[in-house]
Amino acid sequence: MSDKAAPRKAARARRKLAFETVDPAPALARLEAALDGATGPVAFYWPMRTEIDPRPAMERAAGRGPVCLPVTHGFGPLTFRLWAPGTLLTRDDFGTEFPAGGPDVRPATLVVPLLAFDRRGHRLGYGAGHYDRTLDALRRDGPVTAIGFAYAAQEEPPLPAEATDQPLDLIVTETETIRPGG
Repeated sequence: MSDKAAPRKAARARRKLAFETVDPAPALARLEAALDGATGPVAFYWPMRTEIDPRPAMERAAGRGPVCLPVTHGFGPLTFRLWAPGTLLTRDDFGTEFPAGGPDVRPATLVVPLLAFDRRGHRLGYGAGHYDRTLDALRRDGPVTAIGFAYAAQEEPPLPAEATDQPLDLIVTETETIRPGG
């Protein structure tokens, strides 16, 4: 297994600085453009710490179709519950907020949080592997699009990758939309 502790620490510091100094509006506009025409439920995340906040795009997406948020189950794959503005949220042991009730759905598109990314579509998360296991399980059942949502400052040169890491299909920042491999 590769050592990701040092890259995580550096990525947290860069993301914190970006969170404090970068206007997220251009990233939100790019995210909405990337989601234009998305079919099926779109999974977002409720932001924690200094993650770029997707909620304005999430609220607008809810006006066009089903939106969901992840539910953490130990270290297994995430499940997703329908969300709409005003939905009552609860918090799990990881600090993740998710709908307190409602039906589970299978997303066709996931907007994914991250600490760092590279142009190959690799992401560095918090280390629990939730999104890697989830994307692996979803992709075995059919197509799903994973969109990394981040500040440009979170980009790194090639990240250490493991066989279990699931690539992103698109990365959206305030400066550009990156299509790994193309």
